[in-house]
Amino acid sequence: MKKTILLLLACLSVPALAEEVGEVSTTFKLLSPNDKVVVEAFDDPSVQGVACYVSRAKTGGYKGAVGLAKDPSRFSVACRQVGPIRFGQPLPQQEQVFKESASFVFKHVRVVRIVDAKRNVLTYLTYSDKLVDGSPDNAISAVAVLEQKIPLKK
Repeated sequence: MKKTILLLLACLSVPALAEEVGEVSTTFKLLSPNDKVVVEAFDDPSVQGVACYVSRAKTGGYKGAVGLAKDPSRFSVACRQVGPIRFGQPLPQQEQVFKESASFVFKHVRVVRIVDAKRNVLTYLTYSDKLVDGSPDNAISAVAVLEQKIPLKK
């Protein structure tokens, strides 16, 4: 029983998985995949009724085709209320809700939810990191919660 509860709690804290909703090519390559901008969507894993859309550049070419290319640190995030907002449990002040690889091993695109308790707003910050250094490029989105107070972990 305890193992089942621990496994359930571990699954609840896993960052969301994204689904690709579209892409556009930004270059033409004759014999290999084009460079492109991809739009992916994910639901906040701890807040029912909030979905986020991340657009990011993906490198094509032969390295991109086999997963060895390093994608540029250019991205955007937009989070919106898509249904009634419900909280399954109190939220931490800050929590990673999305992570996806942007290179073979060492670079990731991340989305962190930060609670602005004073204004009752969920903010979502996207950025990239690398093993040694990250990028200052970032984007932010916010979702106001009007129907109820955001429950915070103490």
